[in-house]
Amino acid sequence: MKTICKLSLILGLAWSLTLTAAAQNKWVTDNAHTSIKFTATHLLISEVEGNFKTFSGAMESSKPDFTDAKINFSVDIASINTDNEMRDKHLKSDDFFNADKFPKMTFASTSFKKLKENKYELEGNLTIRDITKKVKFEVTYGGTAKDPWGNTHIAFKAHTSINRFDYNLKWNTLTEAGGAVVGKDIDIIINVEFLAQKQN
Repeated sequence: MKTICKLSLILGLAWSLTLTAAAQNKWVTDNAHTSIKFTATHLLISEVEGNFKTFSGAMESSKPDFTDAKINFSVDIASINTDNEMRDKHLKSDDFFNADKFPKMTFASTSFKKLKENKYELEGNLTIRDITKKVKFEVTYGGTAKDPWGNTHIAFKAHTSINRFDYNLKWNTLTEAGGAVVGKDIDIIINVEFLAQKQN
């Protein structure tokens, strides 16, 4: 009898672990419907917008509300684009990103908290150049939908602001009035669409 009970317990535990593993959903970015943008002030009177053309991202989550989600992003610095070739070349230089020495910008989440309804707070480690610092994103969940081919998509919009000097993006030429040509605060806006990976 004891042997049967032990066997039932082992089988039950194995089944539970199987269900847990099966519930772990994996997602990758649908790059055609994802954008990573940034804005910086110019001469304290206007904004310059830019984006990164090459990136990859992934998410794993087992809960329906995604509160256990682990999210990772990697961005190719050389793909920076501000619609100005001279400016892009400057941004890739050692005055800013130094794309040759530090070709990737990365983000790894540490928590994804639901605040209310479709509002979340994403916290994690952002690495630019050789510097890693904690950042928090304000996140809005856009929803879940299936495309005509039966693939499941989910969408989020995330926003944060960083001080570029914290990451040694150091160029700091001043105007005649003493203001910075490029502001220190950089807004980052990510519109991401994740695509569910089919499980075997």
